[in-house]
Amino acid sequence: MNRLTLLTGLILSAAITFACRKPSGNDPQPDPPAKLRILGYLMSNNNWHTDMATVDFSKITDLNLAFFNPDALGQFAINEAVRQVVEKAHNNQVRVFMSIGGGGPPAHLAGLLMPEKRGALIAGIATLTEQYGFDGVDIDLENDLINANYASFVSELGKVLRARQKLMTAALASWNAGKIADSTLQAYDFVNIMSYDKTGPWNVSKPGPHSPYEMAVDDFNYFHKTRQLAAEKLLIGVPFYGYGFGTNAPSDILYKDLIVQYPGAETKDEMTVAGGGKIYYNGIPTMQKKVAFAVANKAGGIMIWELKQDSRDAKSLLSAINKGIAE
Repeated sequence: MNRLTLLTGLILSAAITFACRKPSGNDPQPDPPAKLRILGYLMSNNNWHTDMATVDFSKITDLNLAFFNPDALGQFAINEAVRQVVEKAHNNQVRVFMSIGGGGPPAHLAGLLMPEKRGALIAGIATLTEQYGFDGVDIDLENDLINANYASFVSELGKVLRARQKLMTAALASWNAGKIADSTLQAYDFVNIMSYDKTGPWNVSKPGPHSPYEMAVDDFNYFHKTRQLAAEKLLIGVPFYGYGFGTNAPSDILYKDLIVQYPGAETKDEMTVAGGGKIYYNGIPTMQKKVAFAVANKAGGIMIWELKQDSRDAKSLLSAINKGIAE
């Protein structure tokens, strides 16, 4: 679900309150002292307790849990282990967002965004943020869900979340943001730019890098200069996976598997496999180059799809991102 498919600080009074007492698992989280925010998506098929163990909370500032979508009646069913994820994140001063939608959302979601059902959906989302202590909501609506109901949904949800001192973010790409009005884009506290999936298995006639450095630069400039969003509201998305084209190349591969199967891959952006096929991805040098660009241009941070796809060793991309920010 790669083709899906941070954030401003809380109000001063909330930050002061947090600083003056021992935090509980549901306390809103303040901005930690970092040059850039590091937001990671965690995709789970309701295995939150197991998946949580793969996250190094010391290396991220924000966590998007993906995905929470309602049933056809607009009801949400959430594994109670989510509460443990939120509490652990908060204990590490990491903010947590519930992400809705995704690259393959349920077909009935479109109907729930319509005027006659939208209010109930928004009320349900708001209730979940309070019940589980989420710091905000990440809207990852793509393709046909960016339609005539999109702007009203964003506007109405934003008002409800602001009243609860919650944040609202969006996962967007330059190729779909053109369907969204400037006023709607401005309603988001942060935009997580999906600077990946320029090509892939769905477009085998165009093999090549799916997330080159130049794409990150162009996407950032589009949202910042063309759409006039403040640089600090923009997080540059990076992939922890690759796509393959040609003979014997896998259609997709996780970074953690790539570096095992192809020693030395972490220092490159492409690998040629036996038979002549190629795999394209982001290795450590390009990942750090993107981080350097984000720092130089005062971007809000780096967004990652997806945390479980990383290695947890000396070749870790998440560690490389942290190192790039510290330098």
